[in-house]
This record gives sequence, C-alpha cells and structure tokens, in this order.
Amino acid sequence: MPDVITVRVQTDSHSFQDVVVKIERPTYHKPFLGGYKNRITGVELHNAGSQTIPKKRPDKGIQLFCRETQTVFEKNKPQQTKNTTSTQMTKIGLYVSNMTDKLVSPGKYLTAEEYHKRRLEAVIVLQTYFRRWHAINVVQNLREEKRLRLAWEAQEELRKKKEKEEKLRREHERRLNPKTKEDFELLYHAVELWRQEETERINRTLTGAERKAAFCGLLEQEAQLIASIGRHKLNADEKNQQKAILHFLDKCAQPKRWKAYDGKITEMDTQYTLRARELFEIYRSISMNDIPNNERIDVLLTLRHTVKEHECNLTREIVELIDREVDLMSREVKECNLEGLRKRICTLFLQYIKTPKFNPEVARILKVPPDPLKLYKNVNFCHSCENYLPSTEFPVPANSHTIGRCRLCCKLDNEAWRREAFLKYKLILENLRKSEADYQDDAKIVFLVQHQDLQYMIENIWGCQSALSACSDLYDLVMVRWDKRCEWSPWNTILLTKDEADAHLRLCNLQEAYEVAFIRRIKHKHIRAKNYFVQIPVMASFLHKSDNQANAN
Repeated sequence: MPDVITVRVQTDSHSFQDVVVKIERPTYHKPFLGGYKNRITGVELHNAGSQTIPKKRPDKGIQLFCRETQTVFEKNKPQQTKNTTSTQMTKIGLYVSNMTDKLVSPGKYLTAEEYHKRRLEAVIVLQTYFRRWHAINVVQNLREEKRLRLAWEAQEELRKKKEKEEKLRREHERRLNPKTKEDFELLYHAVELWRQEETERINRTLTGAERKAAFCGLLEQEAQLIASIGRHKLNADEKNQQKAILHFLDKCAQPKRWKAYDGKITEMDTQYTLRARELFEIYRSISMNDIPNNERIDVLLTLRHTVKEHECNLTREIVELIDREVDLMSREVKECNLEGLRKRICTLFLQYIKTPKFNPEVARILKVPPDPLKLYKNVNFCHSCENYLPSTEFPVPANSHTIGRCRLCCKLDNEAWRREAFLKYKLILENLRKSEADYQDDAKIVFLVQHQDLQYMIENIWGCQSALSACSDLYDLVMVRWDKRCEWSPWNTILLTKDEADAHLRLCNLQEAYEVAFIRRIKHKHIRAKNYFVQIPVMASFLHKSDNQANAN
C-alpha cells in the first residue's frame, strides 16, 4: 500500500473533492484483536485498531514498580543465651550466708507535680548561672568598647591638636617665608587686621593732636610693612620664575603617554620630545652655579654646537656671547663679574627654546599661539590695565553681567583696599571639586562656581559656620551634597565639618535622620542660593532642569 493515497469525497449532490491522505506506518507489530470468518466465501475478517499512535503516559518522576516492593525476603534465626544461671535459697540441709545481702526499702514517692517542680527549680538555677555568665560577658564587652572609644577619642583629639599645630606652623612659615600668591594674601590680610586693631585702639584711647600723630606713625609703619612685603615678593617672583621655566621645559620633554585597554600606561618618545629633552638638559646645565670652569666650558661648547645648527640673528648673538664668556674665563675674570653675561645667555637660549622653529614640541604648550589669527578668539579688553587678555584671565562671579577687570587688576585692588584672604575658600572649593570628581557622574555645576561665589554662599547664606555644630573654623569646614543621589549645586549642598560630612554621606534617609525644623532651615538656605545663582543664564538652565526632575519625582 502506498504512503499517500487520494480519496474522492462527495461534498455535494453533484460535486466531488479529491483529498490527499498520508498514511502513517505503525512502528510496532499490530496485535491480533480477533475477527470472524465468512462461511460462504471463506474470507477471514480481522478486527482492526486505529492508525493513531497510542498516547504515552507522562512520566511522574516516581518509580511505581520495583522488585523490592514485590519481593519479600524472610529469614529465621534462633537465639539462645550463652550462660545458664540459677538462684539458690536456704533450706533444710543447706545454709546460704546473707552477709552480703542488702536491704532495699522503697523511698519517698514523687508525684508528677513534685517532679516537675524539682525540674523547674533546677532550670532556674541553671538560668541564674547562665545569666550571670552572660551579664559578665556583656559588661566586659561594654568595658572593652568604652576603652576603645576613649582611646579613639584621645587619638582623634591628639590628631586634631597636631593638625592644628601643623596648620599654625605652616601659616607662621608662610608669613616668614612667603612664596606663593596665597602666602602674600595672608600677609596683606594680617597687615589689614593689624591696621584695624591699631586704628580702633587709637580712636579709643587718644584724641586731638595725639590721635593725628598716632595715625601718622601708623601710616609710616604700614608703609614699611608693605615695602617689606614687596621686597619678599620680588625675591619670591624671581625664584618662582625659575621654577616655572624648569617646569615648562620639563613638560615639553615629557614623552607621549596613553592608557591601553588593560589599564597599562604606554610611553613613546618622538623626535620632537627627544629634541626638547636635549635642550632642557642644556638649559639646566648652563643655569647651574658653582660648577668648575672646565665643566662650564664643556657646557658652553655643547650649547654653541647646538645653536649653530640654525643660522639667524638670535643664534649668532648666542654664539658671540658664548665666545665672550669663554674668553673672559680664560683670563680668570671673577665669577661675580660674569653673572650678567651668564643671565643674558640663559635668557637668549630660553628664547631659542621657545621658538617652535628650533623646538617644535613647544608649540603645543605656548600660551601665545604662533598663528596670530588664533589670538582674535576669546580675547577681552581689561579697562583697568588696558590690556587685551584671553578670557581665562577674567574672573566672572555669579552676580556679574560684564567681563570686568582681569585677575591681576583684581589682585592689585584687593592688596590696596580690602586685603582679603581667599585661601580658605579656595581650599573648600578645591576639596569640593575633588569629591565631586570621585562620584564620576559628570558633575558640571561645581566647575562653574568661582571662589567669589563660594565666599558669598559661606558668608551670607551659611553664616561661616557648620549647619550642625556651628563650628566656625573654615579650615575644618567642607561643602558636600545635601542629597547624595543628585549632583552638587548651590541648592543641593550643606556646610559641615569633615567628621560631620562623613557621617552625613553615610545616611540613607534624610527625613528620618534629621528633624523637620532642621530640614526646613536647610531648604530655606537652598531657596536663597537659588535666588542668587539664577542671575547666571547657564546656572539658570541647571536650576530649571533640577526643578523639572524634582517635579517628576
């Protein structure tokens, strides 16, 4: 029989339809289901089953039939005691000694109530000893925790004391040997505080001509102090200028660095970096003092050979000065008479190094680009010093609508009039930017805020004190996020001490940690900060964005 057959089926009284039927072959032998035989024709007819494959019962995962449950093993084993014992009683003709016998008498009968009462008393005794042991352990643990806490507090107090002493020592050292702009700010601020104290004392104690004479003496002392600060400033500028030059040349000589996919740093020297490093070594050698004459001559000859690679007026002048110094050294001229000549050689050679034609690597570091057309972009005019400067030289506080004066003019104005010290606010802003960078959530607002804006916030909004402990030491205060899940902003911040800030950032729910009155006070300060910083268009855009996020939440 074929696997596929065509069957004609009558669908209507006059219409037929051919249907293709696929025959499935059984995979097993058909069982004999009985049948019958036609006696007339002799044809045997068998009972047939359907062609559908029998449905398989689902496996329940349990073994229903096994040999162990259907088979029972029986085993008979007789048992017999190994020793046969017997007892013997006293009788006629037999005496059994009773010297070792014991008289057993029944004790007091215990009722169930008495038995459980005795058990309860025993349990109470056990619990008493256990609770005593547990209480001793708890007390010992508390005593140990107290000891550790007191030791930690003493250590923290000692650490804070040392930090305070170190801070005072650094401030004293800064005032004695000022080196940076912040050091001179502290000096001018100290002079201003001293002047105000002396002015108040004179107004309180003196009158008339004595008062005028005292003010004249005070003015002379102030002028002497300012002149002394100016002399220190000239010396510091000279040293800082030399350090800046060496740092600039070292930056030019650094190899190219990049980070690979595995985190390793790869360095590569190019012909330009090698050239810059060679010039840096020569400049450092000719800038050294107190070296023997023969070594000095070798350095000068190396410099002469280096600059003669390019012919121009600058190189010819350097070669002429080198020949002059070598000639004077051969005549044993004193070194003090050669200082001016050596400084001139260093200055001209530095000019040679800063020329991109002779040192191509310096082109990417120079603040003034070689192409003059690039200077026309982002250049502003300072109406105070009447100089054209790049936009980075102009501080723009939040309440400013114009460019205003450059940083140097603002610095001179501060030294002449207000004499304020911004070091504390700069440190707070620097710590804030470092902490925001550690979050790695693309914070932007903190890098738009200047130290003048931060000073306004700390002085006028937060009152120069911690929101929790009212600590007024600005060196110990930091600004952190009020809600650590959102980006820092003037309307999402709080001023705390360092220890309080660490504890605040560990909080998960501010509503449960702080009282309602405290939260309202902080929110009020945030509203004041919003009203101040909304003056800047860029800050206003961030403000609207944060308001939309708050409304969405």
